[in-house]
Amino acid sequence: MKKYFRSGEIFIWFTGMGLGLSLIMISGLLLLIVVNGKDYFWASELVQITRTDGSKQLGEVVKEEPIPNLNLPDTLWNKGLLRMQMKIGNRDLYGFDFQWIDEREILKKEIPQFASTIERMEFGNFYGFVKEILVDGNVEVSGEVNTSAKINSYLKITSAIRDEIKDIEKSQIGRINYNIENIRLEIKKIKYLDKNSEKNKTDISKLEAEIAKENEKYELLKTKVDSLNQIANRYAVYCEDVNGRGKTIPMINIVRVYQPNNMTFLSKLGFTFTKIREFIFDDPRESNTEGGVFPAIFGTVMMVLLMSIFTVPFGVLAALYLREYAKQGPLVRAVRIAVNNLAGVPSIVFGVFGLGFFIYFVGGTIDQLFFPERLPTPTWGTGGILWASLTLALLTMPVVIVATEEALTQIPRGMREAALALGATKWQVVRRIILPAATPGILTGLILAMARAAGEVAPLMITGVVKLAPSLPFDSYFPFFHLDRKFMHLGFHIYDVGFQSPNIEAAMPMVYTTTLLLILIVVLLNITAMIIRANLRKKYKSSTF
Repeated sequence: MKKYFRSGEIFIWFTGMGLGLSLIMISGLLLLIVVNGKDYFWASELVQITRTDGSKQLGEVVKEEPIPNLNLPDTLWNKGLLRMQMKIGNRDLYGFDFQWIDEREILKKEIPQFASTIERMEFGNFYGFVKEILVDGNVEVSGEVNTSAKINSYLKITSAIRDEIKDIEKSQIGRINYNIENIRLEIKKIKYLDKNSEKNKTDISKLEAEIAKENEKYELLKTKVDSLNQIANRYAVYCEDVNGRGKTIPMINIVRVYQPNNMTFLSKLGFTFTKIREFIFDDPRESNTEGGVFPAIFGTVMMVLLMSIFTVPFGVLAALYLREYAKQGPLVRAVRIAVNNLAGVPSIVFGVFGLGFFIYFVGGTIDQLFFPERLPTPTWGTGGILWASLTLALLTMPVVIVATEEALTQIPRGMREAALALGATKWQVVRRIILPAATPGILTGLILAMARAAGEVAPLMITGVVKLAPSLPFDSYFPFFHLDRKFMHLGFHIYDVGFQSPNIEAAMPMVYTTTLLLILIVVLLNITAMIIRANLRKKYKSSTF
């Protein structure tokens, strides 16, 4: 044993064991996320339970677990009895989505072939049987088999109408509202400067006439939307739950209808790809527990890119000054100690600093100097993606500075002296030799900074992130990038859905899938930076690397 300790081989084994344990834990975590999130994308079969009292339940079996002994009579201890949690849906009928069923209460289990899952725009899923298709209140098709086969052709009509209404409301009416708001602010600015002059009165009258024209356009579009809603409301489906309780659902409120017990593996696989596409590219609905997370994806990626733009230049300049230009002494050592200590400051402290300095001081000053007519409504003096990105830039700055300094120390002194001996200036040495050689190390710092920034939530909660953003920070309106807007973020989305949702059990699959998506985005950003780093390392290869 002493021989192994002296040679150091045992420590190599310990290191390998630690690495293996870490990989097992990471793999286990990812497996847990995938297993718990897969039900969001997979068409789970519907189980019909008949209880001993004659009542029935229809839904998805979410999990099964042993009944705790404390809930069993003494004579039934250690009998291995189970209870199952079922997602029974139909929240508008029952008032809840989930129910626990004791194994002793189950008389019979069935898998009804034509049981349908109806995904709705509100009230969650409806589990039951589609009985009739109604057009203008009249029965168009009846019977479970015929109705289920025919319903998709009608859903295509209502889906197209819903998409058209969404486009009108978001694009055309959105542009009208944007124009009216700009005109209103222009009138407010004129009144703030001088509303009594004849020229200003004339300008205000012209602007008010433009608002009237925009309102006319709005009324026309509103009439069109109302007519489309009337057309869509002609189509409805009559459904019954497992106990025969009826419900008429307008088709415009239905996302899709499918019979999971009647689907093949390939059809379920196609269903999964459809759900994945919806999850990535659609907007959220049902208090963020259904639909997609595209605004959160966009906000997360844009915030990380903005943070990187601010972090890298200032972090590299600070490291260059400390390593190449500053005279080494107590002051520089104190600065380095301060930078290292900043890396350990809790992130919420940076959030409070960002709130006080960037939002209240910088943003409030900008509002007073450039947008006084809009006060007391703030323009820049409130949370936004710019202030959140700057706050995270400060949070990750120490990581970039330390990584850059480490990269600079790895460059051989002889390279500097040779360049200076050939007549190069200090700046030429830095620009043409030191910076290119240190670029892989700088990108290492950027990778670490992006990984930390993408998962931070606490600073964002007080600097600009929101539960649901009405519009993205980037759109077709000049100046295209609206850095003063609030935004959605995947990390905050996970927190909000998992801990602030009114129906946490129904939201758990969304929590796991969003977590997996956030991990994939961080990995993708890191892989991109690693590829760039590897290419630069090959390009500027020296004896050091």
